[in-house]
Amino acid sequence: MHIVYVGGSDKVVTYTEDRQIRLDTYMGQNSSQAVTMSSSPVRVIVVGAGSRGEIYSQFASIHPQRMKVVGVADPREFACKKLQQQHNIVDDNIFHDWCSIIEREKFADAVLICTPDRLHKEPAVAFAKKGYHVLLEKPMAQTAKDCTEIVEACTQSGVMLTVGHVLRYDPVIHKIKELIDAGVIGDVIHIQHLEPVGFYHFAHSFVRGNWRNEAESSFALLAKSCHDIDLIHHWAGARRCVKVSSFGAVSHFRKENKPTGAADRCLECPIEGDCPYSAGKIYLDRVKRGHAGWPVSVICPNSLPDIESVTEALRTGPYGRCVYECDNDVCTNQVVNMEFEGGVTAAFSMVAFTEEICKRKTTICGSKGELSYNGHEISVFDFLTQKSTKHTAPNKAPWQFGMSGHGGADYHLMDAFISAVANNDASLIRSGPEETLQSHILVFEAERSRVESRVIYCGDANHTNI
Repeated sequence: MHIVYVGGSDKVVTYTEDRQIRLDTYMGQNSSQAVTMSSSPVRVIVVGAGSRGEIYSQFASIHPQRMKVVGVADPREFACKKLQQQHNIVDDNIFHDWCSIIEREKFADAVLICTPDRLHKEPAVAFAKKGYHVLLEKPMAQTAKDCTEIVEACTQSGVMLTVGHVLRYDPVIHKIKELIDAGVIGDVIHIQHLEPVGFYHFAHSFVRGNWRNEAESSFALLAKSCHDIDLIHHWAGARRCVKVSSFGAVSHFRKENKPTGAADRCLECPIEGDCPYSAGKIYLDRVKRGHAGWPVSVICPNSLPDIESVTEALRTGPYGRCVYECDNDVCTNQVVNMEFEGGVTAAFSMVAFTEEICKRKTTICGSKGELSYNGHEISVFDFLTQKSTKHTAPNKAPWQFGMSGHGGADYHLMDAFISAVANNDASLIRSGPEETLQSHILVFEAERSRVESRVIYCGDANHTNI
C-alpha cells in the first residue's frame, strides 16, 4: 500500500496475530466482523512537515507494519531532514514543493496534506486527480467554493477524503453521539457548546502566530472552531441548519491597550514581568524547565528548541513581539446561534480568555434527559428516574511519539484513515467529504452573518462564497 502525506470511522482497528484486523468499537465492544489487510504497509509521503505533519507521520513509528512514510515535501530543509531521519526516507523522495511529486509517477497510496490553510486547495485537488487518497488537515480551504472543488475532485477521482476533524475521533466525544443515537435523552432540543481556547494558546496561535491574520490564513471561526461547528452539525443529526446568526470582535489585543512603558518586544520590555502574555513566560521559561514540546517547538522552525535558539527567536521572530503590537485581526470571542429543521437550536461560544486549553464544555438538552460533558467525562440526567449516570470510553491511543494530542484523537484519526485505505473501506472514516463540506459551509454562513450583521437564511438566493 502507498500513502502520500501532504501536510471517520466508528471503529478502531487492531491487529491480530494472523495479520487480520478485528474492528472494535470505541466502546471497547468486539465486533464479530474481521477483515483481511494486506501484509504490506500503507505507504505515505508527508507534504507539509510542520507540527501537524510530524505528529500524523508518527503513526508509522507506532505501527510500522501498517504505515510507512516514503516521502516528504516542505520548503524548509530542516523540517524535511528531520522527517527523513525519523522515517529513513530515501534522498530521491525529499521534495521542496508538492508540485514536484505530482510530476512523478504515482508512488504511494495516499497523501496527508498539512500545508498552511491558504495552501490546501491546490494540492488536495491535484493529488486527488492523480489517484491518491487524501487526508486533509482542517480547515479544508479558505472559501466555500474551494471546499466544494476539493470534494468534487475526490468524488470524481474515486479517492477517499478524510478531513482532520480530530475531535470526531476522540472516544469520549464520540460517545456523546452514540448516546444521542441510542435515545438516552430522547429527541435533541438544544445544544450548548463552549470552546475555551486558553489565554496563552490564543496569544501564541492567533495573535503572534500563523493564524493571527485573515489575509494570511483564515478567520478564527474557520481556523479554530470549524471543529466545533462540525460537532454541533454532527450531533444535530440529519437536520439541515435553516438559520444562523453570529457576533464577534477583536478584544483586548489592540494597540490602544498596550500598557504605558511597554516595549515592542518582550525581551526588551521593562514591565514584561507583569504581563500574562509575556513571550518570556510562554516560551523561555518553559524551555528552561526542559519543555521542548508545543508551543516552544513551533517557534524555532530551523533548529531544535534550546535556550539559545528560543532566545534568538524571541529577539528577532514574530513570537517575541508584544501582543499589543501585532498585525492580528481575528476574533478573540465569538458566538454562533443556529436553528435546525424541526426547531432544534444550538448556541456556540469561542473565547480566548480562559484558563483551560481547548477543553470543550457541552450541554445537550433532550426531551427525556440532559447530557453534560465537562471536557473529561459525560453525565446523563434522566428526567423519569431523576438519576444521573456517568459515561466515559476507553482510550487505546498510545501515549508516545507525540500522538496523545487532542486526548489521543490524533492517533485515532490516523488509525481510521490508514485502515480505510488499507481495506478500501470509506465507512471507517468519520469525517468524510459530504458531511464535512456541509459543516464547513455552515461556518462560512456564520461568518457572513457576523460580517454583514444580519441573520443568514441558509441556502437563500443571496448566498455568496466567503
